Amino acid sequence: MKDKFIDWLNRILVADVFLVLFGFAWFAIALIGKSSGLSLGLDLWYKLWQPVFNPAIGILIFGAIVSGAISWLGQKFQSHQ
Repeated sequence: MKDKFIDWLNRILVADVFLVLFGFAWFAIALIGKSSGLSLGLDLWYKLWQPVFNPAIGILIFGAIVSGAISWLGQKFQSHQ
């Protein structure tokens, strides 16, 4: 059960990493476009920051902490047996 949970958590975290990287790349390209005078979606990115990218970063951090804690606890209990 624990292994299945960790597998699913890792899959979700991998997908979340790609979402965060996509958001960062979009932001960087939109900033370069704005400085060049081109509209490359910076306004849309700002609208999506609060409902999409901000929670994705929070989920990524929380998931990494949970995954690390589960792994650490698993190692602690294995060493005592």
